[in-house]
Amino acid sequence: MEHITLLLAIVVVTALVFDFTNGFHDTANAMATTISTGALKPKTAVAMSAVLNLVGAFLSVEVAKTISGGIINEQGIRTEVIFAALVGAILWNLLTWLLGLPSSSSHALFGGLIGAAVMSAGWSAVNGSTIVTKVLIPAIAAPLVAGLAAMVATRLTYRIGARTDEKHTAKGYRAGQIASAGLVSLAHGTNDAQKTMGVITLALVTGGVLVPGSNPPMWVVVSAGVAIALGTYLGGWRIIRTMGKGLTDLRPQQGFAAQTSAATVILASSNLGFSLSTTQSCSGAVMGAGLGRKGGVVRWSTATRMFVAWGLTLPAAGLVAAGAEFLTQQGTWGIVAVAVLLIAGSGVIWALSRRKPVDHHNVTDDDTDEPAGVVTTAIAAVTPPPAGSVAAVADEDLKTTIPSPAPTDPAAPAAPAAAV
Repeated sequence: MEHITLLLAIVVVTALVFDFTNGFHDTANAMATTISTGALKPKTAVAMSAVLNLVGAFLSVEVAKTISGGIINEQGIRTEVIFAALVGAILWNLLTWLLGLPSSSSHALFGGLIGAAVMSAGWSAVNGSTIVTKVLIPAIAAPLVAGLAAMVATRLTYRIGARTDEKHTAKGYRAGQIASAGLVSLAHGTNDAQKTMGVITLALVTGGVLVPGSNPPMWVVVSAGVAIALGTYLGGWRIIRTMGKGLTDLRPQQGFAAQTSAATVILASSNLGFSLSTTQSCSGAVMGAGLGRKGGVVRWSTATRMFVAWGLTLPAAGLVAAGAEFLTQQGTWGIVAVAVLLIAGSGVIWALSRRKPVDHHNVTDDDTDEPAGVVTTAIAAVTPPPAGSVAAVADEDLKTTIPSPAPTDPAAPAAPAAAV
């Protein structure tokens, strides 16, 4: 019994570590566009996001119940399985953070749970229908819906404000962007903090502390909310730079449209118990807003790397978790080995990140040096220039290519005639 109690304590702490990495990994979802457009200073933005993440953690437990009693079968699952699943999710979160890729912390957790459960008890331990309806379908639909909504909202915003001076309206849009960013942060706490609550609840069920189907205890809700808020306050500056500068160049109108669309999708899914990825929803909204502005473009090479990371998240985290579960099956030394590997791997990734640090001082620096690409160039080429600019450019070109005749001096002798 003492071993079980100690193991449960280790799993709870590891789950809160995952929640912490989820916080700084997903800060970009709420605040990347707000920071990139200058609506808020970086440290102010992450502090505001942290507070609202904490508040959002207390609003619902529907997503937590989906994870604690839906993804895998609770019967026959050992506490070590939860530990192995968390190891796979944490290492994938840290690796994608190092690369600055906004991958899904949610899918890393799901992949870890699936991989560890299959290694422990076979495919029968996984609820395939729940994975399809509440994980895979939302993973595909969420970025598409958020992207289309953001694109339409951006176009409507520019059409409504077509007769106004963009500089005069920018301040109002920045205020709206702050409000919508707060809504995204609240939605993120409502959705993502619950995932850790669900994992801890599942661990307590496997350890015999709670009966199957129980709601998360209050101490679980509080600890998960605090952990994700602390991680959010640290700020995942690498991913903030990618989403704020790497995908597209956003103006306040686009940032407002993107964040409002993403928040709507996330809050709706939370109420339905769909454990979708806030990262995918916000990334899709950012790309939609980029395409919604006339002449706006998306850097598809960056987007492609992001799509690849999305596709690899479930299987990669699952494989790492399966390997960790294989070790835990060997007994106490295996559990210790997994813990050592987790600490060592995290330390190596952190050391690599120090070679080229990104923080609130340089997060808005644009050092991508990335070519526009064929698609981006083609989209930009079809945008008509402002009225009168063609003639002005033509005149300037003529002035620079055809030299003006030199002024003649009446007293100067005439130039000799050319020989025939």
